[in-house]
Amino acid sequence: MADKRWKRFIITTIVLLFLILVAFLISLNLGTYPISPIDTIRTLVGAGTEEESLVLFGFRLPRMVLALLIGAGLAVSGAVLQGITQNELAEPGIIGINSGAGLAVVLFIYFFEGSTSALGSLSVFAMPFFALIGALVAAFFIYILAWKQGIAPVRLILVGIAVNAGFSAVLIVFQLRMDPNDFMQATVWLSGSIWGATWSSVLSILPWIVILVPFTLWKSQHLNVLNLGDQVATGLGAAVEKERRILLIAAVALAGVSVAVGGGIAFLGLVAPHLARRLVGPGHHFLIPIAALMGALLLLAADTLGKNLLAPSEIPVGLVVSALGAPYFIYLLMKTN
Repeated sequence: MADKRWKRFIITTIVLLFLILVAFLISLNLGTYPISPIDTIRTLVGAGTEEESLVLFGFRLPRMVLALLIGAGLAVSGAVLQGITQNELAEPGIIGINSGAGLAVVLFIYFFEGSTSALGSLSVFAMPFFALIGALVAAFFIYILAWKQGIAPVRLILVGIAVNAGFSAVLIVFQLRMDPNDFMQATVWLSGSIWGATWSSVLSILPWIVILVPFTLWKSQHLNVLNLGDQVATGLGAAVEKERRILLIAAVALAGVSVAVGGGIAFLGLVAPHLARRLVGPGHHFLIPIAALMGALLLLAADTLGKNLLAPSEIPVGLVVSALGAPYFIYLLMKTN
């Protein structure tokens, strides 16, 4: 049985990597400045024109790499949140983590607009830290308000939804106090947009993903034990609340830094873990890496669709993901008791 699970995991990994490669090559070719596959290959090896090199290396590649990183981060965050809450409807956008991170970034732009322009590209690296603080504050409120002789999964979800509504209301207040240009920029960003991505944006999120995704994979056995229920996990010698707090911080950090560079992309952290669970089962040592690949694939495909569907206009990737993810969320609600 174990050999069959490993075989299924390996096959699924290979298939997803192949699909990501195909989506990557398609996205490289498509856009308002189309480049043929042959010209794309020539440009990648350094034999393309100056315009093609600028389009590929200056605009498309950083955006596509950023989509892969954000997709993996949000998917793993959702998988961990579903594990620690024992609730398949848990997702950083639904329980308020994304809105907390988004509020912190909007406050950073609102109060430090002058220093942001003075900092230049350094502000890209500062935003993940502010988003992390906002996400941690949201998680703190959720955890404290949901605590009642321990954390009940259902209470955690309900409190998260309430906190999400509160942070979203405060967010709208500060948006309305912005000048029209900043308001429109904040609105597009909060709807989920990776337009204008640069290599600095990639470097600002890369260390977080490289550290936190392997960390959650290392903690996967603790997630498997927590899924047995608090009483069973305690009987097996697990420090339930300690491990839950550590994993919650990791999930919050992944969601926070993803929101800092990609805006409020909802439902991806819900859909990707569910699809991964259907492919490789509930074991988190298999689920987390497959969820990361699935999230990366879905966000890259959604971004490719969003930037080409109504070209030359673009649909924010968050709206594309929501349009695809909302029906699946409704389907899960109908199935959940």
